[in-house]
Amino acid sequence: QVQFVESGGGLVQPGGSLGLSCAASGIIFRFNFMGWYRQAPGKQRELVARITPGGSTNYVDSVKGRFTISRDNTKNILYLQMNSLKPEDTAVYYCNTDSPIQSGWGQGTQVTVSL
Repeated sequence: QVQFVESGGGLVQPGGSLGLSCAASGIIFRFNFMGWYRQAPGKQRELVARITPGGSTNYVDSVKGRFTISRDNTKNILYLQMNSLKPEDTAVYYCNTDSPIQSGWGQGTQVTVSL
């Protein structure tokens, strides 16, 4: 059974930072391309950061230079460090493989950027 459990969200002021974690189970984590996704109110879920098994990364333009995705293949954990946060980063953040496993979507973690 595939399971992704996200944590680390919260309320932060514009310009602040947050670090998210995702614990993965039910997959051979070290072999998988992984991604962080987000869904803002009224919008479709989008892939914002992607990492290969070997650690190469890609980002959507809106988060480049501010977000950093990383992984620990020994612990099956995916990370997302978010700096210089903006109100438009407000969303529920999820992790999944980069070709998402539909049954694996977790509850996500809410990130709210506001004064």
